[in-house]
Order: sequence, then structure tokens, then C-alpha cells
Amino acid sequence: MSGWVRVCERSELLPGEYRNVYAGDTPIAVFNVDGELYALEDVCTHDGGELTGGLVDGREIECPRHGARFDITTGAVLCPPAYEPVAKFPVKLEDGVVYTRDDRWD
Repeated sequence: MSGWVRVCERSELLPGEYRNVYAGDTPIAVFNVDGELYALEDVCTHDGGELTGGLVDGREIECPRHGARFDITTGAVLCPPAYEPVAKFPVKLEDGVVYTRDDRWD
């Protein structure tokens, strides 16, 4: 499981919730959106602040600092002041455990 980071037990990540982990120096947030798991870099592309802690509404997360919004399922920007998408990462479920990794450098 090279590069994969354990996030939590699947049962610990309910719909509408998220968990934070680090893959090396990369902060990653793993979200449960209606039973599907998605992982994004936990960094707003507008100013580098954490995304988590902001409002999660369905498939969207709003940066708590300046209000930029991103699609949790794709990382796409939905609202300025951000103009660049957030990095999206793979998620896998193995033996009831959720894993993610920063695959940008593979």
C-alpha cells in the first residue's frame, strides 16, 4: 500500500462528515457526500488557508476565510475569490478502512 494513508474506519465517516489527515506534508480532507467518499487537498487556492472548518453544503465546501467555494467531488472552483481548482486525490476502502494518498508525484 505504497503511499496510502489511513484515514479512519468507514463507520466513523458518516454522510456530511469529513476527516483530516496528512500524506507527508500534504493536508488532505476526506468527505462523505451522500455515501460516496472524496478527498481534496485541505488548502484554499485563493490564500492557502484551510478549507475545513468552512460550511459544507451537499457537494460544496466554502472556505471559512474569504468565502471561495469548491465542488467536493471534483475540486472545481464554484465561486471567487479563488480561481484555481483544489487538488483531488484517490480514496480507497479496504477491509472497512478508508485510505487516501497524494498521487501528484507518482
